[in-house]
Amino acid sequence: MGTTVLRDATIVTMNDRDEILTGDVMFEDDKLVAVGGPLPAHDPAATTVVEAKGKLLLPGFVQTHIHLCQTLFRGQADDMALMDWLRTRIWPLEAAHDEESVYFSAMLGIGELLRGGTTTILDMETVSHTDFAFQAMAAGGIRAISGKVMMDAGGDVPKGLREDTDRSIAESTALLEKWHGFDNGRLKYAYCPRFVVSCTERLLKEVRDLSAWHNVLVHTHAAENREEIELVRSQRGMRNIAYLDHIGLTSPRLVLAHCVWLDDEEREILRKTGTRMTHCPGSNLKLASGVALVPELLEQGIEMGIGADGAPCNNTLDMFQEMRLTAMLHKVRLGPEAMKARQVLRLATIGGARTLGLDHLIGSIETGKKADLVLLDLEDFHTFPSYGADPYSRIVYAASRGSVSYVWVDGKLVVERGKVKTVDKRSVLREADRSIARLLKRI
Repeated sequence: MGTTVLRDATIVTMNDRDEILTGDVMFEDDKLVAVGGPLPAHDPAATTVVEAKGKLLLPGFVQTHIHLCQTLFRGQADDMALMDWLRTRIWPLEAAHDEESVYFSAMLGIGELLRGGTTTILDMETVSHTDFAFQAMAAGGIRAISGKVMMDAGGDVPKGLREDTDRSIAESTALLEKWHGFDNGRLKYAYCPRFVVSCTERLLKEVRDLSAWHNVLVHTHAAENREEIELVRSQRGMRNIAYLDHIGLTSPRLVLAHCVWLDDEEREILRKTGTRMTHCPGSNLKLASGVALVPELLEQGIEMGIGADGAPCNNTLDMFQEMRLTAMLHKVRLGPEAMKARQVLRLATIGGARTLGLDHLIGSIETGKKADLVLLDLEDFHTFPSYGADPYSRIVYAASRGSVSYVWVDGKLVVERGKVKTVDKRSVLREADRSIARLLKRI
């Protein structure tokens, strides 16, 4: 990789002081060594220089809830409520997956994510073939925490997804041992029980203990939909987060997707246990699940990030869209200052990094951190005028994934002049179509 200098950029650091600097940024291999100030001694002949004058440099986006295994299902499950969406479309499609379809579903998603400036994801796969998703993440160059989904209960779960408890745990741990820490820590593992409805208490308690032993995240869904909450209440005698707390699963290692329907007790549980959550506005709106009370949860000190969820419930993995929705949804209820652009961009960068426990490595542009960077070219009709414009406003309210010019992950150039370098676009698009045709015939 060597040395790279980004010359004369406008640097949106997202550091603790929210500094916006103008100057050069230098990284050597995967680490930032200079931000805005004088450059250390280096060999010009061995240095790659990118002219960044007039462009905005920001930390790579961190999406805290993604399903790469579902990218193939885009457009296959529209205009449905959550439980019907799962039972009649998504679970049968996931059960039909094979090794190749999981691989190309992941590659399709990775190409989309990198092209849109997302450099890190928390991903949840399906029951089988997760090794092939990790192979795609390894080849695609994205930073990811991922795990196979775990499902050992539920009368509506198709046979192809229903697991034996011991086998589910053994397969998960084998994947952890193979992939956790891959490529100098670029890939990590998380235990991913799908949600309370599809998991036995024994499995959830085993996951609790294993995540503590290995010091890895647990990622699951909770309080997404009112029907789901009633199912949990009928099965376990209490609401989702209260039940997870009852069995000792709540902790800073637990990341809960959605958290739309929380009562006061559950919000307090999240606060006191340090449990994290992820806001998925596009998915929650399309499935008509509801709107999480994000400003109130942030006011309580609950850590959270933003995620697009899966392609069949969104139908895009675009962080620009999720930021815009996050900023605007809550203004309707609480007024125009409810979620300002700067606060939303923090959720999409350093806030997401904190949610994943990676803020010491990524999420802001500071010396010593990883070179996970996005260079935006905002010289276009939809982002001008630039004179006197607030950079946060331009990014959150006006920019789009078409504004993404360069992307680096771990110091490696993965997008150059808007083209993804690590994913063969023509091949992946062709194989994605072949794969979904094969899956649809199976179901």
